[in-house]
Amino acid sequence: MRSVVLPGYNKNVLRAMLSLRIEDRPMPVLKEGEVLIKTSAAACNPSDIAFIQGAYNIVKPVPAIPGFEGAGQIVDAARNAEYLIGKKVSAFVQSDNSGTWAEYFVAKTSDIIVLTDEMPDEQAACFTVNPFTAYAMFKWVENISAKAVVQNAAGSQVASFIRMMANENGVEVIDIVRKSETASMLEGMGAKHVLLETDVDFNDKLKLICDELKPRLAFDAVGGSLSGEMYNALAPNSRMLVYGGLSNKPLSGLGVMDTIFHDKTVMGFNLIDWKLRLKEGEFDVISLFLQEKFIRGPYKTRISKTIRFDEVIKGIKSYLGNMSAGKLLLKP
Repeated sequence: MRSVVLPGYNKNVLRAMLSLRIEDRPMPVLKEGEVLIKTSAAACNPSDIAFIQGAYNIVKPVPAIPGFEGAGQIVDAARNAEYLIGKKVSAFVQSDNSGTWAEYFVAKTSDIIVLTDEMPDEQAACFTVNPFTAYAMFKWVENISAKAVVQNAAGSQVASFIRMMANENGVEVIDIVRKSETASMLEGMGAKHVLLETDVDFNDKLKLICDELKPRLAFDAVGGSLSGEMYNALAPNSRMLVYGGLSNKPLSGLGVMDTIFHDKTVMGFNLIDWKLRLKEGEFDVISLFLQEKFIRGPYKTRISKTIRFDEVIKGIKSYLGNMSAGKLLLKP
């Protein structure tokens, strides 16, 4: 099978990217509880960039096939999983011996989401992480009856889904971005409250809009001092959900008195832990609900570019230049 191969990790992202090569690799041998998927499309996410640098929490023996997220059709299955052959699926794989940047990849039956035939391949390739992350975190809006939320990394796909869900539920969203180009893009898409964190009066603007809208929920994907700025601007009786650390810096600047006297809480969010807490059959119900949103609208992952395997270096270079423009997809 034709595959993208990473010969070795390199902290320098440019060197890591340039080292990628295309090889013919042996077809994988299935173990119990695994299925073989013929790839229709695979996603390139920030986690994949961190992986090729050796900076992700998953490290495989090299040479390795990158790619955590992808979609396709099950063409073979180990014993007791034969009933899945022919199914269209989305998957998130982390095993040492497989990756989605290949013509075929292996997934555990516990790591696949069975899809309806109507689900577009491109959207299926990006389905397993971001839509469910946004869905799970947005449930806190209902839990605390929030009328407004504030989020950073607002050009991301998770943030985009948060906005879609907020629009459906009449919830105001305050978006924080780093680049003026991203701010213009969001405003062009209808975002009403976009703040540029590099503005000299950013804190004043953030406090002003939060005093007006009184958000009781924050979604933090960045960390560092921006976490404290968001936390301090929240209304009393608020929650801040931390689901990423793009700054690679610890949370800082959180107001102690707000925690003590205004009942503000910082919580971590992890998608895997959330899935484990669901009741039996609940994830399947949520999956069908979200699939319908993608098939009938209005949910959609932005796709900036679709490339062949032999275009992977050029594609990643373009993706790194503007991640907010949308996902990079790889197709065999």
